[in-house]
Amino acid sequence: MGSTERAGRKEWIALGVLALPLLLVSMDVSVLYFAVPFISADLGVNATEQLWIFDIYGFVLAGLLITMGSLGDRIGRRRLLLFGAIGFGVASVAAAYAQNPEQLIAARALLGIGGATLMPSTLALIRNMFHDPKQRSKAIAFWSAVMMGGITLGPVLGGFLLEHFWWGSVFLINTPAMVLLVVLAPVLLPEFKAPVRGRFDLLGSVLSLAAVLPVIWGVKEMAAHGVSALPVVAIVAGLVFGVLFVQRQRTAAHPMVDLSMFRNRAFSGSLAANTIGTLALVGNAVFLTQYLQLVHGLSPLKAALWSLAPSVLVGGAAPLATALAGKMDRAYVIGGAFVLAASGYGVLTQVHVGSSLAVPLAGAGLLAAGLVMVMTLVTEAVVGSVAPERAGSASAVMETCAEFGGALGIAVLGSIGTAVYRADVPSNLPAGVAAPVREGLPAATAAAAHLPAQLADTVLATARHAFTHSMNVVALVGAVLLLATAVATTLTLRGTTHATAPAEEPAPEEADLVPAA
Repeated sequence: MGSTERAGRKEWIALGVLALPLLLVSMDVSVLYFAVPFISADLGVNATEQLWIFDIYGFVLAGLLITMGSLGDRIGRRRLLLFGAIGFGVASVAAAYAQNPEQLIAARALLGIGGATLMPSTLALIRNMFHDPKQRSKAIAFWSAVMMGGITLGPVLGGFLLEHFWWGSVFLINTPAMVLLVVLAPVLLPEFKAPVRGRFDLLGSVLSLAAVLPVIWGVKEMAAHGVSALPVVAIVAGLVFGVLFVQRQRTAAHPMVDLSMFRNRAFSGSLAANTIGTLALVGNAVFLTQYLQLVHGLSPLKAALWSLAPSVLVGGAAPLATALAGKMDRAYVIGGAFVLAASGYGVLTQVHVGSSLAVPLAGAGLLAAGLVMVMTLVTEAVVGSVAPERAGSASAVMETCAEFGGALGIAVLGSIGTAVYRADVPSNLPAGVAAPVREGLPAATAAAAHLPAQLADTVLATARHAFTHSMNVVALVGAVLLLATAVATTLTLRGTTHATAPAEEPAPEEADLVPAA
């Protein structure tokens, strides 16, 4: 199959089919925001179980991405996609009808397994269907827009469903889409698998899971509860397993990840840019959500609907990035996109308690638009800089880096915000309210509901001003980080616009990617 072969109508229709699993997997990250109170009331969920219901999906997904990307390269990407779709659909039904917290946590873990098969498979299939660089850029722009749209629409869809149906509907909506995917995929999606011989690297799979899970868990625990011994030990253990995983990939006869990919500037530089971009995007989302709900007093559903406003800017970001990258070196477009995102953080440094909603939403829109441009171009760079037979493992590595970026965004920017917030809380508050106010804005808001009116107003005003100032400082830190990344990325990626790695020379009978038997 020639690298210049252009995709036709069938491939573009198939891209629409691939949007189904991508949209649902990205929505599943955020669709639970409104459902938890209903789940807690129905199933008697305690605080620890609630955290696991939220987090187990992301933990399992992040831990298995590399394994599933490598497995898809071996058994066939369409086949893995279909297995994942069936598993995701079945797990969604199990989650919807869970009778206790343990069943729901187990179902969410199964959803994470399904999600880990779906994410790298969609991107790898795009690499195989769109060989022409310009067409592939447009396809990946669509892929990026769908992923961002799913994350944004998740809370809105969840709120709508919960107003009309029971909490299980936020899971059950996945099943019809997965059934449709299972019906259409064999007809519209081609099958590809890499010409790889030898056994699957089971030890490498175990080591990758042991490396990723403890680090993600430890970072999130420190973000939620501060530095303590157990999260630190988990992170150190994960890093040790990470070193062992890398060593295994160097010595294995058939490694899961070809480490030579990292010597390509287009690949490694793009991974770093994607990680920083995800860090900045997720870190801001934590503060913006609390600002809309607890400073402006919007209901969760209204806050979710208002958060759609930045989509006006975001909607055209991915196509604009693709168009600009077709006219100049991609590195300069990525650098400019980071500057645009930094300007969004600049706007957020000016937000105060009495600001119009237009101010934080404009800042969030500029930030998101710039980072969507970045993610579109670096995703294209990652999949375009490797040979087609490596697309699955390359996509999985990129998604894993994004998971790390999201966890670091919550941990690093969240910790900075917490430190600034607590420094701003005055020390002369009454003894009974000082502790919840220092804990954070959500705790202060909950405590104020049980106080006399005058004291409640004082507590809320104090907490809101402290929170808004912390948000300003975090935005300033984010802006500096993004500007520094703009310079570093531009210097690193210059001249890599069309740096596509050649395919390895396989045995004669395996000269092309072939359909699975």
